[in-house]
Amino acid sequence: MSEKSKRPRRSFSAEFKQAAVDLVVKQGYSFKAAADAVGVSVKSLRDWHEKLAPEPESCGEDASIAVLQEELSVSENVCSGPRCNAKS
Repeated sequence: MSEKSKRPRRSFSAEFKQAAVDLVVKQGYSFKAAADAVGVSVKSLRDWHEKLAPEPESCGEDASIAVLQEELSVSENVCSGPRCNAKS
């Protein structure tokens, strides 16, 4: 790649990264939709999410089926890539 075609590396503030992660965590955006909305790659957003997103709360052993299904639904929304859909 020639020097003329290289783009300078972009850097983002901690506040920007947290706001992007919040789109996924708090507002229910998919990773792709959130990344498109803020103009970054899905990989960058996933990396930020891994570092900045809060740990999901466990429902515990005495949770009802409805609570467990809700937790599963949330985790399926967070993990939407091909690696996440692999069945064990």
